[in-house]
Amino acid sequence: MTDKIELTESEWREKLTPEQYAVLRQAGTERAFTGKYDKNKQAGLYTCAGCGAPLFSSDTKYNSGSGWPSYTAPVEGDAVDEHRDTAHGMVRTEVRCAKCEGHLGHVFPDGPGPTGLRYCINSAALDFEPKDDASQS
Repeated sequence: MTDKIELTESEWREKLTPEQYAVLRQAGTERAFTGKYDKNKQAGLYTCAGCGAPLFSSDTKYNSGSGWPSYTAPVEGDAVDEHRDTAHGMVRTEVRCAKCEGHLGHVFPDGPGPTGLRYCINSAALDFEPKDDASQS
């Protein structure tokens, strides 16, 4: 993904809600089972709340029982970047938006097929664009 978005911290604070800022810019995590997209079953596209980049499709979303929206893969391989995260005494793989470098969540190797991955993503890092039913005919 090209055309990175770079804003100052004050510009990010103006653009995002306090919860979005805490997650996307400070690598925070919303409490489990509190995010607005955890139980969303509508067809559509999940985009970055920071920059609008397409990230995940409802086609790859599943109920992992973790309390966060979970996906088996991003919409495109280059939609997200992965980074080693050793915070909180754990070794995990952090997932960031490739376009604005916003923290999205983490990816774990315990998901279902076909990838075996579980992208565990904060709802606060996402916006949702429902699929237009008229375009399906």
